Amino acid sequence: MADSKRDYYEVLGVSKNATDDELKKAYRKQAKKYHPDLNPGDAEAEAKFKEVNEAYAVLSDEQKRAQYDRFGHQAVDGSGGFGGGSPFGGGGYYSAQDIDLGDIFSSFFGGGFGSSRTRNGPQRGASLKYGMTLSFMDAAFGCERDISFNKEDLCTACKGSGAQPGTTPETCPSCRGAGRVQQQQQTLFGVTMITKTCPQCQGRGTVIKTPCTACSGKGRRKVKKSLHVKVPAGVDTGEYITLQGEGEPGTNGGGYGDLIVEFRVSPHEVFSRKGMNTYCDVPITMTQAALGGEIELPTIDGSVKYTLKEGTQPGDTYTINGRGIPSRSNPSMRGAHTVRFVVEVPTRLNDLQKQKLKEFESILSEKNYAKKKTFFDWFKK
Repeated sequence: MADSKRDYYEVLGVSKNATDDELKKAYRKQAKKYHPDLNPGDAEAEAKFKEVNEAYAVLSDEQKRAQYDRFGHQAVDGSGGFGGGSPFGGGGYYSAQDIDLGDIFSSFFGGGFGSSRTRNGPQRGASLKYGMTLSFMDAAFGCERDISFNKEDLCTACKGSGAQPGTTPETCPSCRGAGRVQQQQQTLFGVTMITKTCPQCQGRGTVIKTPCTACSGKGRRKVKKSLHVKVPAGVDTGEYITLQGEGEPGTNGGGYGDLIVEFRVSPHEVFSRKGMNTYCDVPITMTQAALGGEIELPTIDGSVKYTLKEGTQPGDTYTINGRGIPSRSNPSMRGAHTVRFVVEVPTRLNDLQKQKLKEFESILSEKNYAKKKTFFDWFKK
């Protein structure tokens, strides 16, 4: 049967002097191409996937590769394992030393075969999000708020150990504190040694014989947390600040997560904003638009005096620099404030008012309506 097998170098598509990196790159490419998850129900792809793994299991090991180069397939049994009478020795399965599954599969299957050496180590706690609604002005100039929220925290009775005060967790007898156990499992690779979370301690590495009565052995309890938050000037909807260490506690000695405070700014009755710039519409009368005059313009700092020019048209604008929203990074810098003039046409006129307007209109000429004259000249053409 060994003679019918393809050369391992041919299977991976590499030369006999291929480097370790070239072997690994070729293996990743072939394994991804024929992986059963990507070829469901394809028996031929499954067979090639086994063949690729068998080839890499041999060629990725320096000693086994040297023996294969000397003896060929004679040292390999029908399942791809190494028989007891072969020059390689060993049992009929691939161990973790044969193929680094975590390294290979993490490159294209999302890291599902993560290293067991880190799973029982310190893990940082979860970060939390808090939504805060601000008024337009509070967002513009900053403010201070007291907030409260519910979260998990370490049990104060057992200080997070989960054991009744006066007792301590004990080393798990199943995994001897590792949090992971090994077992053989039949897979597409043949019989494979896998590492999994210890079922007795759930990966903690310790067991609690006398659970804390305050937290039922969990080591955590739901608490209500209150904080005083300083909101910087210039924040806008969708922006946030991070309060480090105010999230939930980690596991196995890991630190606390963060609290993300995300802002939503309520609309204002007069002002709007885009980034650091503010805007507003200012209504003026026909007389003010025609004759000009001194008026007051609203800004987020209060009103400012402005001399309206004669013949102001609807939609004309005026911009005041430095009267917009402060910059978050440098509060001394501010955006601009732009006013748009809206000419309000009077309504509900009485007979006398209508008469006076008609008299006024009768004494006007084309030169008083430059846009109207230009438009109708174009229309006639």
